[in-house]
Amino acid sequence: PRADRPHPQRRAIALAYRQLRRIAVERTARLCGTLDALHAGTYPVEKASMQELTVELGERSYPIYIGEGLLGQPELLLRHITAGQVMVVTNDTIAPLYLDAVLSACEHLQVDQCILPDGESHKNLQTLNRIFDALLARPHSRTTMLIALGGGVVGDMTGFAAACYQRGVDFLQVPTTLLAQVDSSVGGKTGVNHRSGKNMVGAFHQPLRHRRYAHAGYAARQGVRGGARRGDQIRPDLGCRVL
Repeated sequence: PRADRPHPQRRAIALAYRQLRRIAVERTARLCGTLDALHAGTYPVEKASMQELTVELGERSYPIYIGEGLLGQPELLLRHITAGQVMVVTNDTIAPLYLDAVLSACEHLQVDQCILPDGESHKNLQTLNRIFDALLARPHSRTTMLIALGGGVVGDMTGFAAACYQRGVDFLQVPTTLLAQVDSSVGGKTGVNHRSGKNMVGAFHQPLRHRRYAHAGYAARQGVRGGARRGDQIRPDLGCRVL
């Protein structure tokens, strides 16, 4: 495409970024109003209705749903799990907060867990290999689904592992930080750092459908084997930072 005419996919993703940030501001203001109401003793405050955005990518367009308190409804998560095997990847900070809820929702499946150390310093090939080790130890087939439960580091690493494991498996994401909700989980960016630079090793997989739920919401990616990935993303409410 000409330099003065952005690629349609880049325009659509940029529009999604702007919309998500606008909603983040609106929901943060609503959260502040709730806190003020609690302080004044006038709670409860009316809960915000679910919102929906669409990333316009032609045949690969996908919606983004934004809601509150949906982690307590496991059927919303199970709706997007098509595999009999699930590997939940999280870190040692998030696991005590939300891991049990995700494991309980998947209790009728073969569900395993891989708990990584927390922090950007662990976003590397050595830590990524721990996900592959966990998948192979069970073992998980090429029809398995990975669930990323955490912030941008967990999401990037789990997405890259899903893109690589047996040449591509299904991927579901549960972002738990505001930055992951409005940035790292949008646009299909996955990867790890190298000692020579940040995010130097990775893959770019654009989802077809994008779902957002809260608190600690879900995000599912159902991938195309060995190629561009597609799927759902389900993520937390922009009005509540989990971390």
